[in-house]
Amino acid sequence: MKPTGPIPPAFATPGTLTIAGRSAEDWVTEHGSPLFLYDAAQVERRIATLRAALPAAVEIHFAIKANPFPPLLARVAPRVGGLDVASAGELEKALAVKDAAHISFAGPGKRDAELEAAIRAGATLNLESEGEAARALTIADRLGVVPRLAVRVNPSFELKGSGMKMGGRPSPFGVDAVRVPALVRQLVAAGADWRGFHIFAGSQSLDTAAIIETQAATVQLAEQLMEEAGHQPPLINLGGGFGVPYFAGDTPVDVTAVGAALADVIEGATQAYAIELGRWLVAEPGVYLTRVVDRKESGGETFLVCDGGLHHQLAATGNFGTVVRRNYPVALARDIGSAGTEVVSVVGPLCTPLDRLADRISLPHADVGDLIAVFLAGAYGLSASPHDFLGHPKPAEILI
Repeated sequence: MKPTGPIPPAFATPGTLTIAGRSAEDWVTEHGSPLFLYDAAQVERRIATLRAALPAAVEIHFAIKANPFPPLLARVAPRVGGLDVASAGELEKALAVKDAAHISFAGPGKRDAELEAAIRAGATLNLESEGEAARALTIADRLGVVPRLAVRVNPSFELKGSGMKMGGRPSPFGVDAVRVPALVRQLVAAGADWRGFHIFAGSQSLDTAAIIETQAATVQLAEQLMEEAGHQPPLINLGGGFGVPYFAGDTPVDVTAVGAALADVIEGATQAYAIELGRWLVAEPGVYLTRVVDRKESGGETFLVCDGGLHHQLAATGNFGTVVRRNYPVALARDIGSAGTEVVSVVGPLCTPLDRLADRISLPHADVGDLIAVFLAGAYGLSASPHDFLGHPKPAEILI
């Protein structure tokens, strides 16, 4: 038997799983299975909690790659200082709900058409290389537009305990810190509207002390770079990296402690800062519901075969960058909190052994027709999964 991660507190009440005052079965009866549900009130509470923890000089930005569902974006946009995008498609979605002056565009390999779209709209480009900077300046000159340009920095340090390390190594992301001052001077000399630094050292860390240490190092690096460049930036994006507790033994980040430490570090600063988060804001308010369509025995093991799986929840199956496969929080929707009576594996309908939502977990007895709930489904769910693989129907997404 293998453990599952902790069910988020908002859904952990014993008995039938209730989401926004209605049972999981009610939601699926209305919208079908499989189904993603996102609780907007929970998202708003998480934004408010973070806002209360952070210094007033620090904006909250939402990295929409975590969940670009348009109704969710519309709900989040007025409650955060900015939206961060990573493609022209995401830029279009962001522009529908936020003024371009509060949108930034990061990511390597931006095509000329994407650079032009951002420059025309007035969004900030987080430049990933000197070559990208040259292309952006050329496009802006052709358009007769002053481009809003920031520099993404590849720092010499990484965020300890992070699931995806973005700094401290050769990288396709950002300009090596030692080359940044010269690039900033070049941008300013070319007449660009220089918007500052984007410094991202890692993601999905649950180590509060490491986040505090990395933020202090990021502020120090930004101050060093602005001094060497000879220009003060209007904004320093400190990145994010706040993890959520997916697996057994995980504990939440102490955002109050992070905010208090950051207040000490930036005290007296005259420029603005931003924290760019995705999953921390939207993962826990999301639930994925899938129905058991078959129950089978094989080699002494029991399999609950469901109508949803890897094609909707790649991350939950352990195929989205996880080195060691561990189980997300998974439960029988009609019986939250009861002791398990059998060991089962929850699998999907795809013709691949990778399609396994939960591996040998303890659940109360489940039959065909029961609903399985996969938690922390609000981030890197459907949009991060191969939903066209094998041509199964796309699930509904509902903001409630």
